[in-house]
Amino acid sequence: MKLKTLLATAALSGMTLMSASANAFFGSSDELKLGYLVKQPEEPWFQTEWSFAEKAGKQYGFEVVKMAVPDGEKTLNAIDTLAASGAKGFVICTPDPKLGPAIMAKAKSYDLKVITVDDQFLNAKGKPMTDVPLVMMAASEIGYRQGSELYKEMTKRGWDASSTGVMAITADELDTARRRVDGSIKALKEAGFPENQIYRVPTKTNDIPGALDAANSLLVQYPTVKQWLIVGMNDNTVLGGVRATEGQGFDATHVIGIGINGVDAVNELAKSKPTGFYGSLLPSPDVHGFKSIESLYKWVKDDVEPKKFVEVTDVVLITRDNFKAELEKKGL
Repeated sequence: MKLKTLLATAALSGMTLMSASANAFFGSSDELKLGYLVKQPEEPWFQTEWSFAEKAGKQYGFEVVKMAVPDGEKTLNAIDTLAASGAKGFVICTPDPKLGPAIMAKAKSYDLKVITVDDQFLNAKGKPMTDVPLVMMAASEIGYRQGSELYKEMTKRGWDASSTGVMAITADELDTARRRVDGSIKALKEAGFPENQIYRVPTKTNDIPGALDAANSLLVQYPTVKQWLIVGMNDNTVLGGVRATEGQGFDATHVIGIGINGVDAVNELAKSKPTGFYGSLLPSPDVHGFKSIESLYKWVKDDVEPKKFVEVTDVVLITRDNFKAELEKKGL
């Protein structure tokens, strides 16, 4: 009898220790957990999204499980880990939009709710997965603002439109990239810029080297253009265009480039000598981070299904004059 009592006591103690260990690893079972998965955690943009997601967590009383998902394998493994921890859903900025079907299949197998932020999932045919709730920048509207700001600065400098060209570095296979560039071109045309002096050139990659190669191939085709306006889907594509103009002998007074994202423009704007990169449209990672996980929380807690598409239009033009103050406002 005493032996049975001792064994029972030992078993109960072991279960208690296992429970304590599990709680130490996964956190309290009573606290709601929601994941926030980002593709590039080292980037200030995503660090700010995380920071404001945690503010939402403190406001509503849930734990934010922050995870890095730089590739497909780590993304699917992260979903396994979230499910094991007792999380009820996650926000994700996917490393590859084509992972959408695999992400959703894995999430559904665990009954996890999903909101995607910044980048829209694509299905097997490369079409947007509009059934997955999405929070992202309003691509067309932000592109339109880019074109408007370029035309405004060109006018301010007194450039002759007849000797000016628009270098539009495109990546039309990406929906967001296409809509941004199309929006920018639309603004320029509506402002009165000659349509036949807007030159589109595709880039193989949306980074500085890819855009540099694309821009160089365009510049040699139009040697009579005296000034350039540079359009691209992000800071790096515009920076690639600027580097190409520098290589062809254009100085900063004959080039106006305005990027999108802001965080990749800091080093350029901080240079002691101005370059052709005039500024960047800084979106709102603070809004993205808070709004996306707030919607997920209400979906999980109160069964309030989020809107399928939330466009964030808040952007500010940062230049050499104001970029430090504006970045600080955003927590960047």
